[in-house]
Amino acid sequence: MKWIHISDLHIGLRLMNRDLAEDQAYILRQIADYAAAEQPDAILIAGDIYDKAVPSAEAVALFDAFIDQLTEAVPGMEIMLISGNHDSGPRLDCFRNVLAKQQIHMIGLPPQKEDEYIEKIVLQDDDGPVNFYLLPFVKPSMVKQIVGTDENGNNLSYEESLRRLLARENINESERNVLVSHQFYLPAGIDADDMERADSEIRTAGNIDAVSAELLAPFDYAALGHIHKPMKVGAEILRYCGTPLACSVSEAGQKKGVVLAEASGKQAGDPNGACIQTTVLPLTPLRELRKISGTLREVLAQRCEDYVSVTLQDETEDAASAEQEGAAGESAEMAADAETTDKKQAGKESLADVQDRIRAAFPYLLEIRREYVRTADYTAAVTPEKQLDPFELCCAFLKNPDAAERELLRDVINAC
Repeated sequence: MKWIHISDLHIGLRLMNRDLAEDQAYILRQIADYAAAEQPDAILIAGDIYDKAVPSAEAVALFDAFIDQLTEAVPGMEIMLISGNHDSGPRLDCFRNVLAKQQIHMIGLPPQKEDEYIEKIVLQDDDGPVNFYLLPFVKPSMVKQIVGTDENGNNLSYEESLRRLLARENINESERNVLVSHQFYLPAGIDADDMERADSEIRTAGNIDAVSAELLAPFDYAALGHIHKPMKVGAEILRYCGTPLACSVSEAGQKKGVVLAEASGKQAGDPNGACIQTTVLPLTPLRELRKISGTLREVLAQRCEDYVSVTLQDETEDAASAEQEGAAGESAEMAADAETTDKKQAGKESLADVQDRIRAAFPYLLEIRREYVRTADYTAAVTPEKQLDPFELCCAFLKNPDAAERELLRDVINAC
């Protein structure tokens, strides 16, 4: 049995106000080409089909074209997809029974009544059945009618809600079982704050949506969605495939791909379960997402047609250098005023000229950030005071004393 695992398409996403429709169509075409080459029995889409609960007409048309490409690439393939936290569950649930007859299983809502259970699709191969459990994104409030509440009538935690929801299922662990889920699963012993998250992910305060990956133990493979970086949740068979396309600057440099999984038979009593082999099929974007930093000259030397976040580094003299010059006879206030003027002039130049030059070099520029790099020599600022002339230091502090004051100052210093 063979399947392709993808997730977090976020169709309709705008990257810093850049329309990604062309880029998403390009990457979805690659996924359809992989399906044509590999001829899987199923494709699993683990949530966040769209970027918004109410997608635009253009986003819906793009997803429609993708489904059409998949059905043409592999006639008879089962297409299984669930809603994520960005999707509208009720909208994806529309025509659910009709589409199932066409081998397209769009599951938008988890079970919410006593007689409802997690959608289960059973496929057969020479080694027997493979059970696919399709569990959309779950909030405790969605399932409290069947999992209950705490002693005070409040919603259960995310983890306890999922634990009770899975406990209702009659999972035959002598067969091969696959879970498709869109939640924030944590490997045992890992703190939620320590997990690397992308800026494009929606996070809850205090990570209250975190769920222990121990709940995934009954399954031979977990096709997970929600985390945008490709990663495993403690085991090769429990994994997030990540987004097929970078959705934020924080994902720059990540290698994207889809997971091809193949399952052989499962022997009765085998503690290791089914043999699952996984391969990551790399995806190449139409345009890379890059972070570029340096001086203006260094930045412009890297001109390209990728999506680019530029950090412009400006060299500036440190205030400590100006203060040291003031100790030698120049006013520290005048030095500070001069530095402020220089910075203002640099800012005006940036607005008037530098941004235009950067935009010309990078037609798909996302943003320009400024970073000041201190270049002053701090050794002068920490020179031992005994090496400086006390008389000159006092004269600088008093700001040009007259002859009588200088004479009195000299007598005081000599008397000490």
